[in-house]
Amino acid sequence: MGADDFGLLFDPIFADHRTAPGHPERVERLRAIEEGLREAEVFSRSKPLGPRAATDAELARVHEPDYIRRLMQACANGAAIIDCADSSICPESERIARLGAGGVIDAALAVARGDLRRAFCVVRPPGHHAEAGESMGFCLYNNIALAARALQAEAGLERILILDWDVHHGNGTQHTFEREAGVLFVSIHGHPNYLYPHQGYERERGVGAGLGFTMNINLLPGAGDGEYIDAFETRIEPRVREFGPQAILISAGFDAHGDDPLGTSQLTDAGFEWMTETLIKWAERHCAGRLLSILEGGYDLGVLRRCVSRHAVQLAGR
Repeated sequence: MGADDFGLLFDPIFADHRTAPGHPERVERLRAIEEGLREAEVFSRSKPLGPRAATDAELARVHEPDYIRRLMQACANGAAIIDCADSSICPESERIARLGAGGVIDAALAVARGDLRRAFCVVRPPGHHAEAGESMGFCLYNNIALAARALQAEAGLERILILDWDVHHGNGTQHTFEREAGVLFVSIHGHPNYLYPHQGYERERGVGAGLGFTMNINLLPGAGDGEYIDAFETRIEPRVREFGPQAILISAGFDAHGDDPLGTSQLTDAGFEWMTETLIKWAERHCAGRLLSILEGGYDLGVLRRCVSRHAVQLAGR
């Protein structure tokens, strides 16, 4: 792959979403990732992608118009939170979240068109907890769900795999797609008995026409590389092969690492590298390499600096 084959969405504008002092989803996350990307010379090896404000119509593919209005109003009024204490906001937060969402949509469509082979979006705030009508868990707009809806509406894709390896269950993403068969949502995460958002039990397999198109894999505290590899090889890969995705989207959280303060798993740097390489192989095998990764959680700065940069280097094909 050449530099024109791999797109990177990274922009200092995402630092303008400022959370309360002491909040885990802080500006320093972006700075640590930038340090790692520069050390690994990722910027010179990728096609730069820009943020772009998602339209109300694009956001409404996933989110209720009343929620969009409430979030805009809360930011305009200088509110400190939206919907729950975890979702810290500032006057710029809705604008920044909208810029991230639009940038992710554009990256997804570029991959679908073949303009890019793979892309990685370093955006904040994260998105996978955001529900249709409310914020949850640091998340405002559900970036990966918006990307999948754009692929359905504008690229005509009928089979999309979303794999969420953030240590916390992607509840908002699951609820967006759990009633349909066109999106296979797979979330491998810490057991809901022990970890936020206390959803995503293995018995949750989809609803109605979507039954069997939601797969939740619950890992007990202390699960490490071996447990993740076993789940990928024995449970996830056979279902992916059966589904035959036309594109693969990753909710790439890095809080399953053993050093993360908010997680319960013990993944290593090598474990994240293995998962990245595996998803690349699946994309090559099933969907002409079409792969989009979107940053979610991860709250240890050293882990972010090392693992996010290595993830990007692998996606870039080096």
